[in-house]
Amino acid sequence: MTVINKNLCVGCKICQKFCTVDAFHFDVREKKCFVDQDRCTECYVCLRQKVCPKGAIEAIELDSFYKQFQHVLSDPVENHGVTGVTGRGTEEVKTNDVSGRVKKGEVGICVDMGRPGMGVYLRDAEKVAMACAAAGVKLASQEHTPLAALMPDLSTGKLVDECLHYHLLSVIVEGKCEEDNLKQVLEALKKVEKEIDTVFSLGLIIRTDENGETKTLDCLNELNIPQPHRGKVNVGLGKPLSLA
Repeated sequence: MTVINKNLCVGCKICQKFCTVDAFHFDVREKKCFVDQDRCTECYVCLRQKVCPKGAIEAIELDSFYKQFQHVLSDPVENHGVTGVTGRGTEEVKTNDVSGRVKKGEVGICVDMGRPGMGVYLRDAEKVAMACAAAGVKLASQEHTPLAALMPDLSTGKLVDECLHYHLLSVIVEGKCEEDNLKQVLEALKKVEKEIDTVFSLGLIIRTDENGETKTLDCLNELNIPQPHRGKVNVGLGKPLSLA
């Protein structure tokens, strides 16, 4: 857990300029800075960059699974022990031409929640996960995405209550749905976006036909959602035998 050693702090406020989520505050009575533990994401950027000229920023042992979870997903240089991926612990199905997680007739769903400067509370991630699950998204297992470790039942998207107040730099809600169900999922996301106190971006993983075409995104026009202006293309060079 990130804390400030008051014996070393001189109240220069330099730390406030570097925090990505404004977790450093100044106590006008003590003339010292302190860490708002509700805002801190344990990203450790301030520690790695040694932003305090007096070395007053310190880390004490992360005393719970949830604090460790918070740190691993928020620190961009941490490797997630289960998925083996550095940086939020998931590849977001970017290697689908190798893994084959999204089959023909399916759409991969990747809801990237939070950003530096804002972050995301897990209570908001829960709202999005539950909205997706209720709309027909089959949420990814913890073999592929860390957030699943906090879900006792993937079919609901509900997180354990003990984690809901934790603040992360960002987190990804990941899963897949049938192509015919994409419109319903998008409608659910449009509704839940008004109920959360953060931002998210939506990634869709879609397999084209043999001609490189797809009609899956036609439903965006029906919902007045702009067509994507950018994307990433896997040409299939790593296509596994299971997709042949």
